[in-house]
Amino acid sequence: MSTEPVFLSDPYRKSLQARVTGLTEEGGIILDRTIFYARGGGQPGDSGALDWDGGRIPIATAVKGEGGAIVLVPAEAVKLPEVGATVGQRLDWERRLGHMRIHTALHLLSVVIPLPVTGGAVGADKGRLDFDMPDAPEDKALIEGRLNALVTRDLPVTEDWITEAELDANPALVKTMSVQPPRGAGRIRLVRIGEGAGQVDLQPCGGTHVARTGEIGKLAIGKIEKKGRQNRRVTIELA
Repeated sequence: MSTEPVFLSDPYRKSLQARVTGLTEEGGIILDRTIFYARGGGQPGDSGALDWDGGRIPIATAVKGEGGAIVLVPAEAVKLPEVGATVGQRLDWERRLGHMRIHTALHLLSVVIPLPVTGGAVGADKGRLDFDMPDAPEDKALIEGRLNALVTRDLPVTEDWITEAELDANPALVKTMSVQPPRGAGRIRLVRIGEGAGQVDLQPCGGTHVARTGEIGKLAIGKIEKKGRQNRRVTIELA
């Protein structure tokens, strides 16, 4: 009972009608297609609301279910729509757009600091990457300047798909040591920033992104914290 992930093909879609295909024992709702991003890869699940003839439910988050299903988790225990019902989905759009801006910005941060990534988290107004970085960077202002220069170039952000075999032949594409791209579907989604000779980044990612880096806006480097012997956590914020 898989769910079509409309958020991948159209991350700017704010509302969508769909059909209820299942309900979980925990009170989650499965639709045939959804604009709600399911939590994963350091990016939170989307919040919003469902409306249908006879009810309305606030949605707290979305998570991955079994067999490619995406489960929408209600914010409170209320009457659920019936299987087969048509529902209207509405995203908490400002929160999602924040996730898109920060997630794309973190890809740029991995360009500016070209070290292995050991972890990360996306928020609506800030995010972080953990790097395999034994020594602290000498000049935080320089990193911030390079990051904002990539934003200002207003580079296009596009997607590509490759086979799992092609990824195995190009292991350097995977920057994150902690999160491996989802496998099993036969295809891996790549997110590309820039194009042609102007390409700055290409890596596997299942998250939602802005269409151009200029949409991120000005960024500030927050704290750089030591986390373990070789790990350093770099936080970025929407300025």
